[in-house]
Amino acid sequence: MVVRWGGAGGGTLLGVVTTLAIDCGGGGIKASVLDAAGTMRARALRVPTPYPLSPDLFVKTLLALGGRLPPADRLTVGMPGMIRHGVVVSTPHYVTRSGPRSRVDPALLAEWSGYDAQSALADAFGVPALVLNDAEVHGAGVVAGTGCELVLTLGTGLGSALFDGGRIAPHLELSHAPVRWGTTYDTYVGEPERRRLGDAFWSRRVRQVVEGLRPVFRWDRLYLGGGNSRLVRPEQLARMGDDVVVVPNSAGIVGGVRAWDLAAAV
Repeated sequence: MVVRWGGAGGGTLLGVVTTLAIDCGGGGIKASVLDAAGTMRARALRVPTPYPLSPDLFVKTLLALGGRLPPADRLTVGMPGMIRHGVVVSTPHYVTRSGPRSRVDPALLAEWSGYDAQSALADAFGVPALVLNDAEVHGAGVVAGTGCELVLTLGTGLGSALFDGGRIAPHLELSHAPVRWGTTYDTYVGEPERRRLGDAFWSRRVRQVVEGLRPVFRWDRLYLGGGNSRLVRPEQLARMGDDVVVVPNSAGIVGGVRAWDLAAAV
């Protein structure tokens, strides 16, 4: 296979398939190359998410980031929003003029709607590509693969992914649902509110969200991930129950390998 971003030849070493995993967020884009076991073969790199972000600039940004890493045999990309079969149905941040919480640009909204990100990235990188919601890739790195497992990622907003018996269920944009006073989950526990409230009061909100969602999903295990999950206060986490666990934010990259197997039902 031709690998266009990192020199001649693929990333296979002694028959081991390698994966370039890219975790795209509202504030930053991180990437690393993983071996078949999900171990990073290179230090993870991060760049700020550029705005305004057209699909063309998105692809160029990922190519430039991948060019700083070793070649790989395939590509996994997790990005915010509703992604179906690699096609963007909606994305909350990349349609804005200057990033999260800024005004939506109608031209960008039109460009991103129905954009086949998976095909575009496969063509650009010259390797098979898998594009999923970022919480789904995150979940692929942590789920046990049994029962009903829900993943909530706490960062710029709230991401979510549901797994049933280790398979990724059809994606629901839970973050856009109203939670209180007409506020969406995205706003209610997103980064701006954490900064405004402070970690103690924000952690209480996270617990309220968990308690409100419990009778809806009846999960066997709930995983709290994302960059802000580590900021949830221990006393609030303890009150959530033993079926709620905090997982490392690095799962957004590490899940890039396992996602290929768990996405079979998507």
